[in-house]
Amino acid sequence: MIYIVAGLLGILLGVFMDYTIPAVYSAYVGVAILAGLDTVFGGFVAIIAKKFNMKIFVSGLFGNGILAVVLVLIGKLIGIDLTLAAVVVFGTRISGNLATLRRFGLGKAEEAYKGYRGKRIN
Repeated sequence: MIYIVAGLLGILLGVFMDYTIPAVYSAYVGVAILAGLDTVFGGFVAIIAKKFNMKIFVSGLFGNGILAVVLVLIGKLIGIDLTLAAVVVFGTRISGNLATLRRFGLGKAEEAYKGYRGKRIN
């Protein structure tokens, strides 16, 4: 319950606070958000596979974010825009995780449909 309240509070603060990220940091923040989303969806996949480990999740959340930001920083220092590469990699991983979640959800829905197909509801 506390997680739901904290999540809703965070969303409300994000929507109603008047804060803008400076343009200089926008590439770093965008890549860090993608890395975080990749970790969150990977965590959902681990939960449905019954392999979730909180230590791995937290280390992946911070590790992926820091690695992505450092790669973009190194790319900017040597004059190569690695932001696009990071977006492609994390986008591919997020899409793969979403496909796994979709297959799992559709499989559960199909099982439920097969269970109710022969029964009459009065």
